[in-house]
Amino acid sequence: MMSHPDPDQVFTGSIPKLYETYLVPLIFEPYAVDLGNRLASRSLTHVLEIAAGTGVVTRTLASVLPERVSIVGTDLNQSMLDHAAALGTTRPVTWRQADGMQLPFPDGTFDAIVCQFGVMFFPDKSKAFSEARRVLRPSGVFIFNVWDRIEENEFADTVTMALESVFPKDPPRFLARTPHGYYDRPTIERDLADGGFVASPHIATVTARSRAQSSRVPAIAYCQGTPLRNEIEALDMSRLDDATDIAAEAIAQRFGRGAVDGKIQAHIVTIER
Repeated sequence: MMSHPDPDQVFTGSIPKLYETYLVPLIFEPYAVDLGNRLASRSLTHVLEIAAGTGVVTRTLASVLPERVSIVGTDLNQSMLDHAAALGTTRPVTWRQADGMQLPFPDGTFDAIVCQFGVMFFPDKSKAFSEARRVLRPSGVFIFNVWDRIEENEFADTVTMALESVFPKDPPRFLARTPHGYYDRPTIERDLADGGFVASPHIATVTARSRAQSSRVPAIAYCQGTPLRNEIEALDMSRLDDATDIAAEAIAQRFGRGAVDGKIQAHIVTIER
């Protein structure tokens, strides 16, 4: 067991609440609806969600899938699942702490697995894909999404560039390194094949809009509601508010002083077992 978890994977303290309050409506909701719609057209009985976070996709699945479909929502971070469970769903789901690299389920348990913006955090992508394939039934489906390169996601890109002025010697690169670091299609296809998937994935690029009432909302979302916060505080514990202010000002300069509207873009990957 790792005694020192990768700070890019740590969602603790006030991060889960800030994540749900700011980041979910800002960037996650449109893609949760997209994933829910992709699964709703299928005949399913048992669905597993990996890296469920605070449950935005889980809540969508609970509302769009028939009640006879069982839903299990998992995440590496118990604090995120606690927040998801407290928010609740329209019908019962099972919450379970689990590592996507070592899923605690028998072979062939699920006929669909969904993962929203989680595979980027797996240290060994092909091993995680192998685990997903293992717990899928024959002809089951694995659907996940990943953010496109950071330049296609305007608020994240603006925040990252702004923080270079706060920490010029060692700029925090969490957003580019991890959430936006796994967008190359040939790499995704290779990792799926290395994980044992024989079929070719279908990869769709979906663009959406990220909207907020002010520039401070995305600044708080990224600087305080993601593990970027861990990186900022590791560089200088006293500069979190300053970094957030500078990110907000950079967004205001680029997108305006009132409500802001930026592009977001992601790849949605569908592959059959």
